Amino acid sequence: MVDTCTTPITGVDCHAHVFSRELELAAVRRYTPDYDATLAHYLEHLETHGLSHGVLVQPSFLGNDNGYLLAALRQAPGRLRGVVVVEPGISRAVLDDMARLGVVGVRLNLMGKALPDFRETAWKAFLGDLAGLGWHVELHAPVNALPALIGQLMPFGVQVVIDHFGRPDARLGLDQPGFAKLLELGTGGQVWMKVSGIYRLAGTDRENLEFARSAMALLEQSFGPRRLVWGSDWPHTQHEGSVGFDTVMQQLQALEGSAHLMHALMVETPRHLFRF
Repeated sequence: MVDTCTTPITGVDCHAHVFSRELELAAVRRYTPDYDATLAHYLEHLETHGLSHGVLVQPSFLGNDNGYLLAALRQAPGRLRGVVVVEPGISRAVLDDMARLGVVGVRLNLMGKALPDFRETAWKAFLGDLAGLGWHVELHAPVNALPALIGQLMPFGVQVVIDHFGRPDARLGLDQPGFAKLLELGTGGQVWMKVSGIYRLAGTDRENLEFARSAMALLEQSFGPRRLVWGSDWPHTQHEGSVGFDTVMQQLQALEGSAHLMHALMVETPRHLFRF
């Protein structure tokens, strides 16, 4: 693991992506970028908005070639942590090398994909390695699939981080299948939630923000401030035309969290979860 940065933590963006259009893309993908999202651009956004640190997450369209992300970690090791995409058969030695660069988790992007069975031998060995490293598993999956996935993961002792409010449909309200169960799972102390990607909640801008504000109050009750983190989701893939860093910062303020909650959300919780 890289050394802890001496830069004071003023705020952590816990979900962003960097990439170049020149990189080789995954053969099967839902999105093809036609622009570059460089580390320099990202760090400029952080500085403009008074944020000191960030977490880079491997985008799905790059598959499991994490080279660009790892190169970014080498450039700003104290300010950045990484979440990679890898196959279950990866060796512990390779994971150890990634950990030394600042990788702290593995992302499973299961949107539009068949759900894995974590009881299979390859998954058991892989999840055992992640638990040994103290890494988390980040789940990006439909809200109604999350409770079963989390239930399978919890016996391995890994921390579980849920993307983008759990990807509920804002139009269906707080009682929709899966979301209420997530609130129950949040009380166990092993699951974290990223309150990010409000614009990905399937409704209108107003519906999405109203849902996020109401959900935030319930998440604070069940997860508690020490199990919630925020992410910009920069560069807002598939929504670049209507969403920017300013947009998500305004949405964050519109959640109307208390000063105590916001400090936990932006500083204390990410400091511990991502090991800054």
